[in-house]
Amino acid sequence: MGEVEGQVRSEQLDAEREARRRAALAQIRQYPDTVLRMQAHDVEAGDESVAQLVERMGRLMQEARGVGLAAPQVGVLRRVLVYQTVEDAPVTALVNPRLTRASDERESADEGCLSLGSASVIVPVERALSVTVEATSPEGEALTIEADGLEARVIQHELDHLDGVLIVDRTTPEERREALAQLRPQPILGPLA
Repeated sequence: MGEVEGQVRSEQLDAEREARRRAALAQIRQYPDTVLRMQAHDVEAGDESVAQLVERMGRLMQEARGVGLAAPQVGVLRRVLVYQTVEDAPVTALVNPRLTRASDERESADEGCLSLGSASVIVPVERALSVTVEATSPEGEALTIEADGLEARVIQHELDHLDGVLIVDRTTPEERREALAQLRPQPILGPLA
């Protein structure tokens, strides 16, 4: 079992597991894809396609070695997110989540993002230490989640995705410049002849 480093589980993977991770990442939208900057829409009550979306997102998140994933990251502009901060715990799915309380106490910690080149871009982001979120389950049951620590951080990160906000928007100007430079396509130089 790996440690969580900036929203991504860090561990040595065997060749098969690494191939599955790369295949999952290929299905996750990558910066600068415009869908990552769009606002997600509420899910209508009784929408039966949500269960399939949640199942797909949970599988992709686990295969990609992430701890959270929002629907826009898979190209779906709906207010759905999944997360799993403890590897052996079940995946938590939140539909139409709304932040109802955030603590005044804040902490800066490193975050990465599956849509920003997996673990290659990690920047410090200040977040509330604890939050309360109201949502519904994929089955339509009302949920209230009171979270702190890593769970609160992951929820806030995924809520940002639902609003088209990325970690590079939440970091310092210097860290943002460095991260965007890493994300800029690099020219491939080779022999001219």
